[in-house]
Amino acid sequence: MAEKVRLKIPPAIAAFVRPGGTADEKLRGLGTASGLASEDRVLLIFCLMQDGDNLVKAAAGAAFEALPPEALVEFIRCRPETHPAILDVIARVHHSSPAVAGALLNSGLLSPQARVFLQRFTMGSKGLPREYPPAEGGGGGDDVEPGEGPDGEDEEPAEDAGAEESGEVDEEGEEFLSKYKLSQAMGIADKIKMALTGDKEWRSLLVKDANKLVSGSVIKNPRITEAEILSVVKSGVQNDDIMRLICANKEWTKNIKIRKALVENPRTPIPNALRYLSTLSEKDIAAYAKSKNISSVVSTQARRLLLNKKRS
Repeated sequence: MAEKVRLKIPPAIAAFVRPGGTADEKLRGLGTASGLASEDRVLLIFCLMQDGDNLVKAAAGAAFEALPPEALVEFIRCRPETHPAILDVIARVHHSSPAVAGALLNSGLLSPQARVFLQRFTMGSKGLPREYPPAEGGGGGDDVEPGEGPDGEDEEPAEDAGAEESGEVDEEGEEFLSKYKLSQAMGIADKIKMALTGDKEWRSLLVKDANKLVSGSVIKNPRITEAEILSVVKSGVQNDDIMRLICANKEWTKNIKIRKALVENPRTPIPNALRYLSTLSEKDIAAYAKSKNISSVVSTQARRLLLNKKRS
């Protein structure tokens, strides 16, 4: 599922991207884009590329492809806090421009998958990435503050945010290569960063990584959900560190489905499994007492609990 990217829209382009605007108004905005400063021009076209009207979306896509490299370089340099989603789209569409690729590779906000893509695309004849000098250009202008940071957490609003309107666009998750292939090209550090900040698809992929530092980092991702934790426990994950991290999280173990899954998982530390077993209903305990699919220690304890209940 596409994630939301919240952007602060400056007044110069707000009228053209405001929700409820007509297709004619938005197309008129595209027509005036060439007269805007590079920063506003790129942001306007990017926003219209996410429009629900197919005509507007197609026209904006064509305009984005036609953007000159100098405008894109100026945008990248003059908006150091722009959302990574915009940089990723620039990388996908304009990766063949050395000036644009250089500016992107010098940006600290470019996503790991986009960086890998650019480095692979720009490999030199000796198999090493070409090194680009700092991009030329740049200019002034008011910065557009994203309403969300790169990993989806809210940032402090700018003091002059009242002069801007908030807008939301869908991040389409542009595919440079399949995420699986990208993960194969990533180093451990990039994998860990993506595990800690990536979306649901990245978490699902990296939790299975053979490196325990990578897979364990997924569990520390602040956006991971209880449904994902339940899926991880049920999947028969082989990383004991992951199981210990899950057992240590009191919020997750309040969920009875997660507790039951932990009881059934042979990787769950025995003391934890026995503790969760004692919190379950008599019906569940009776089922575990007869089960041959769980640890013999757990099933034996289940029979003891049933016997004690009958005596009491």
